[in-house]
Amino acid sequence: MFIDEAKIRVKAGDGGNGCMAFRREKFVPRGGPSGGDGGRGGDVVMESSQRHNTLLYFRYNPEHKAERGEHGMGSNCTGREGKDVVLKVPVGTELYDADSGELIHDFSRPDERIVIAKGGRGGRGNQHFATPTHQAPREHELGRPGEERTYRLELKVLADIGLVGYPNVGKSTLISRISAAKPKIADYPFTTLEPNLGVVSIGDAPHEESFVVADIPGLIEGAHLGAGLGTQFLRHIERTRLLAHLVDVSDASGRPDPVEDFKVIMGELRSFGHGLDDKPMIVVASKVDVANPEKLKKLRAMARRKKLPFYEISAVTGQGIDKLKYAIGERVIELRKESEVLDQAAAAPSPKTLS
Repeated sequence: MFIDEAKIRVKAGDGGNGCMAFRREKFVPRGGPSGGDGGRGGDVVMESSQRHNTLLYFRYNPEHKAERGEHGMGSNCTGREGKDVVLKVPVGTELYDADSGELIHDFSRPDERIVIAKGGRGGRGNQHFATPTHQAPREHELGRPGEERTYRLELKVLADIGLVGYPNVGKSTLISRISAAKPKIADYPFTTLEPNLGVVSIGDAPHEESFVVADIPGLIEGAHLGAGLGTQFLRHIERTRLLAHLVDVSDASGRPDPVEDFKVIMGELRSFGHGLDDKPMIVVASKVDVANPEKLKKLRAMARRKKLPFYEISAVTGQGIDKLKYAIGERVIELRKESEVLDQAAAAPSPKTLS
């Protein structure tokens, strides 16, 4: 089951109480205070992991609590610190404060680790309160409570390519042809009920390149208002570098105008926001093995007017699949290099102004 949203409540461990004790040993008269400090409470830590791909665990386990610190003991013995709790989340998870809606952290890389609730400090024992004029103190501190927070988790899968289009245009069949992914494929709309990911390799070792393709459940007109499956899965292509817009040019869909199909989907992307309609895009005419020549001609002309790369494929027969795969790979490599240049420019220190 693919779960991409969850709400959790975390509680760090409380600090242990400081101890009130006095030294009682043979041959040690007036031993004085010897109460140890309480141990520190455990933290709640969140870490990104490539071995996880869903938030299902948090849907059924919404509460997490770290261990409290042990109380201090006599003979100046400090209590043991509480154990931390480490929560593993998939790469691509965003952590929000549930109350304010503030983005706390975006786990965009594997093995990122942050403390999301700090354990309480242990209380001081009475040994710390001794003075020359107050040699038998009975004061000692209680442990501080650990932090308690409520968070919202939102998963956005990391992919280079996002496949968009109407239901049943061949997105799942395409991803099954170019990768090892095995999505459900059938001849009825909304076969895909959750995003599917596939890794595509091009070239030969040692110069082999790979990219990740995300198959998003189909959109229909009014999806931004909740029609069909709505736009709940569009968040998963916010991070993609390139969109491949598949349009059915056969008569099987029952929709007469492929250009209108293209405009409807673009309208839904625009309504969702987050710049999806501004992403680099290629247009893919699918099911060309049974294409209506007029539909194909009309879609090709539209792509030429908009200066969008245009490809014709049949995922069933394999026509045009390799050409499309390598074209996507080359475009992804270009976009990766552009992104690296921008990242380096943003990270470079600004030159100092000479006075």
